[in-house]
Amino acid sequence: MNRIPSNKVSMRIAVIAMLAALIATAVSAADDYPAKPGRLILPSGAGSSSDIMARIFSQRFSEAWGQPLVVDNRAGAAGIIGAEIAARAAPDGYTLFNYGIGQSVIPALHKKLPYNHARDFTPISTFAMTPNLLTVTPSLGIATVQEFISAAKGNAGQWKYSSNGVGGTPHLTMELFKAATGIPIVHVPYKNSSQGFGDVAGGQIQTCFFTLPGVLPFVKSGRMRALAVSSARRAEQLPNVPTVIESGVPDFDVTVWQGFAVPRGTPQAYVTKIYAAMMKAVAMPELKQRFFENGVAAVSMTPAEFARFANGETAKWQKAVTVSGLKPE
Repeated sequence: MNRIPSNKVSMRIAVIAMLAALIATAVSAADDYPAKPGRLILPSGAGSSSDIMARIFSQRFSEAWGQPLVVDNRAGAAGIIGAEIAARAAPDGYTLFNYGIGQSVIPALHKKLPYNHARDFTPISTFAMTPNLLTVTPSLGIATVQEFISAAKGNAGQWKYSSNGVGGTPHLTMELFKAATGIPIVHVPYKNSSQGFGDVAGGQIQTCFFTLPGVLPFVKSGRMRALAVSSARRAEQLPNVPTVIESGVPDFDVTVWQGFAVPRGTPQAYVTKIYAAMMKAVAMPELKQRFFENGVAAVSMTPAEFARFANGETAKWQKAVTVSGLKPE
């Protein structure tokens, strides 16, 4: 019988003991997680619609997670600055990234980025979705999408639409709509959303495609007229307003979304706990009510679903940038 030398036996026992200790430490760390406050990097400025929704959600998430989640606004370069900071953060489970629709648009607009959104982040779940709303100034007397298309073609090159800047989703949503309908309207970019849809309400600009939270008060007050929502389903806040698809423009589906992601390499046990806390927060009745009042729906996905969804969104916005004629920087 061949016997293993005693020194090798001792070495194997030591290795097994070390592995057991490492496993026990990892299990203990997962059990104790989270043990301190976390940071949510938000790649937009304070007071923006994404900031407001993220802050509402982070409060409920903190309750479910068991630790405070501090919002850290890192605006600049259309969201690139915040994304780079998040991508380079330690994957220790305490840095979360507000991963939104802008991260699917950015790769189509920039040839070189200091990070790779598909490689450097682990998506957790969405938490909020809202459509863009096609609105017109009431003085036009237009009530449907088909009337709008006909009138826009009859005023070729004279009608204008507003946005919150070149490359933003209000701009690119209208460019997709233009490509689908052939309407010849001119883009007028503004520095911020409120100026953009405010001039539609005031009659200086004919139309826009802004997110529901911003324009909903204007629609309810009668200062803007809603023609259609960009999503495949109607918005609960405006049940009588049809979708663009229902209005005769097939396959038109644009939804503005937000979710959480973490730096790639974050331990799976931590990812699982973050996901569980997100699911608890999304299901809270008070969160759903707050979102509803702001024109938003609480929507969740599994990490795998979110990853597939985000990849599909990247392809969609690549098409939008192409049809708009924008050249990547």
